[in-house]
Amino acid sequence: MKSRAKLFSFSFLHPPVSARNIKEVLRRLKEVYGEPTVRTLPPLEELIVTILSQNTTDKNRDVAYRRLRERYSRWEEVLRAPLEELEEVIRPAGLPRGKARAIKAALSKAKGTFGELTLDPLKEWDDGEAFRFLTEIPGVGTKTAAVVMIFSLGRPFFPVDTHIRRVAERLGWVGEGTPRERTQEILDALIPDEDKFEGHLLLIEHGRRYCRARRPLCNECPVVDLCPFPKKRRRGPT
Repeated sequence: MKSRAKLFSFSFLHPPVSARNIKEVLRRLKEVYGEPTVRTLPPLEELIVTILSQNTTDKNRDVAYRRLRERYSRWEEVLRAPLEELEEVIRPAGLPRGKARAIKAALSKAKGTFGELTLDPLKEWDDGEAFRFLTEIPGVGTKTAAVVMIFSLGRPFFPVDTHIRRVAERLGWVGEGTPRERTQEILDALIPDEDKFEGHLLLIEHGRRYCRARRPLCNECPVVDLCPFPKKRRRGPT
């Protein structure tokens, strides 16, 4: 399998963080939050759910996906549906025009490549081929593709959402203001393959519970002694 670092379009210098620091952070988070669990969906379904989740809440995503499955019993019906109709069905997820186009593009590429509406054959492809296939779909970026890779295909990729990006910046794993795609590349290289699945879910949970965007609970944080953010916060802007 090809190195994940080669699947992205830019190079980087590792931030000054040790593997021991990362391991200890993840160990403590697992002690606090327990063994993470997640649903497992077929690759095509995971891709469509993840497209719906872009730039919205889990609640809005779930409402839109439920409406989608209630309106259409088969993916073939979604592929044939008028664009405007599909937009209205998934509107609760926000950005309905772009997401409807991306869903149709994904279905069309699956049908054109495999002769049926499935992405299951990607399970037999190597990492680089499968990742490129997904990112070639209009509306599917590296984060969406990485979600499918790790959760449906069982590959050691590390998707980065807003919670993970915020936590990684505060822990000093990436520089402040690092773009999300670059953050994903850095963390994909820094976090060991065996920790990627759990690490992804644990960092999201930590971002929701303690390391919030507003009013983070630094005094209660289980990794506060490993994090430079509280000191920066006390000093304020320089």
